[in-house]
Amino acid sequence: MTDQKRTALVTGANRGIGLAIARGLAERDIHVLAAARSVEKAQAAVREIDGSATGVALDLSEPGVAGEAARQLAEAYGPIDILVNNAGILVTEDLNELELADFVHSLQVHLIAAFELIQALGPPMRKRGWGRIVNMTSGWGAFAENLEGPFAYAVSKAGLNALTVKSAQALGESVKVNSACPGWVRTDMGGEQAPRSVEEGADTPVWLATLPDDGPTGGFFRSRKPIDW
Repeated sequence: MTDQKRTALVTGANRGIGLAIARGLAERDIHVLAAARSVEKAQAAVREIDGSATGVALDLSEPGVAGEAARQLAEAYGPIDILVNNAGILVTEDLNELELADFVHSLQVHLIAAFELIQALGPPMRKRGWGRIVNMTSGWGAFAENLEGPFAYAVSKAGLNALTVKSAQALGESVKVNSACPGWVRTDMGGEQAPRSVEEGADTPVWLATLPDDGPTGGFFRSRKPIDW
């Protein structure tokens, strides 16, 4: 990285791993746009971040909204150099009980909104010659780990992994696009019995968001090490 102050957009930054990622980036003198579903939640997150941070509302629930919102944020706050697609939901029903609306919602939040944000912010990163995109996925969405997560979660995260590979191919070496698996983390989703703290879960995505110019792209990482798709 250069001495130029970077700006990062982190979705789902109001709690858990997202908040820990926002904190980790702010500690590195990066201006963080901490995004949540409401301005109130986003501003509450900012109060827990030491460093330069701004709370912003970002709606990921409807197609066609996130990309335009990202472009407006870039106009308001300057170029966005780092994108962390962290926002997530956990739909637990299996195939027989899964409602179509819940399946579509999982795809929308995890995959379609991430695509919109990458499409809006990735090409400008490439034009400027520097960018970092981190997609928060999971071993639960890895074919190598038998897609062990709940149906909608596993399918949508596998799709997000595919989005990582294709986006890395499209954006070139100057924009590093990678997937991060945080491991089993003590969050509302992971539960209190999980072995990792949110800070430990945030370590790999913060590392990927601040990679040097010779860092990897198009990969899948856990604990800063490559894992199989």
